[in-house]
Amino acid sequence: HVQLVESGGGSVQAGGSLRLSCAPPGYPGSRRCMAWFRQAPGKEREGVAAIDPDGTTRYADSVKGRFTISHDNAKNTLFLQMDTLKPEDTAMYYCAADPRLVTATFWVADYGYWGQGTQVTVS
Repeated sequence: HVQLVESGGGSVQAGGSLRLSCAPPGYPGSRRCMAWFRQAPGKEREGVAAIDPDGTTRYADSVKGRFTISHDNAKNTLFLQMDTLKPEDTAMYYCAADPRLVTATFWVADYGYWGQGTQVTVS
C-alpha cells in the first residue's frame, strides 16, 4: 500500500526541467535510505538516484550530470531535480524508502515503502 506521496510531475519539452518531491506522511523514523525509480511502459522499474542517511548520493549512468537527488531534513522531504530532460526520461517516477537499509540501492526488492508515482512526459 502507498506510504509515500510524490508530486511535481508533468509534461515538458526536451531540454526543460522538473522538480519532483516526495513526502513520507506514513513513514516511521527519521533518517533513512531513499531512492527514486522510474518505469516506462513495457519496461522494468529502474533506479535513477539514491541517497544515504549521511547524504551520500549515487546515480544511474543515464542521468548523471542531469539529475540531482536531495533530502530536506527539516521538511522531511525528498527531491529529484531533473534538468536537460530527454524524451527517453519519459516514465512514471516513484520514490522509495526503507529503514532497514544501511546503503541506498537500486534494487526494487530492497524497499518496503513506495509512493503512488508521478508521471513525467518529455516531448
